[in-house]
Amino acid sequence: MVSIPAVGKLSQAISEGDGISILVQADDAETAGAAERQGADGLVARSGAEAVRATSQLPLLHLGGLAEANGAAADGVVVAVDAAVWDEGRALGLECVVRVTHAEELERALEELDPEIFLLSPRRDEVEDALEALLGLLHDVPAGKLAIAELHDASEHDVAELERAGVDAVLVAAGDVAALVPAEPPDV
Repeated sequence: MVSIPAVGKLSQAISEGDGISILVQADDAETAGAAERQGADGLVARSGAEAVRATSQLPLLHLGGLAEANGAAADGVVVAVDAAVWDEGRALGLECVVRVTHAEELERALEELDPEIFLLSPRRDEVEDALEALLGLLHDVPAGKLAIAELHDASEHDVAELERAGVDAVLVAAGDVAALVPAEPPDV
């Protein structure tokens, strides 16, 4: 019998709607509240996740460990390509978002875990061409999978380019989020 995983709050928020979703890194209540008021579709926290959750009911993706994510009532957690961590996160009821930085890692994640959501992250040595690196990784993400691009200093132009390429969401640093939220989806 084939089991169909339940659709989580995070994946639902990313996949619904016409445009790209904006996920904002917020490590405190003030930043979370500001991001939500400016139109963010979700929040991402490394620290201060409990305060972020207390401030907002937007989907919350945690960048820390499984225990912290579970304790903060996060909806999802970012994990490496590691079957044991993947299994433990899913057992806790968390949506596991697999961070990948290169094509071989993405291929290994597909073979070992078959995740529904990927966090495409540029390698530290590719910071100058981060957008190009992310677009290159996107080509290896199979249809039907969700892709979040990690581009903290994304501009309106970058967000539009990622959306045209088929990225489902972009993880950005806190700031002028309203400027990044597309008024309408671009022509594809």
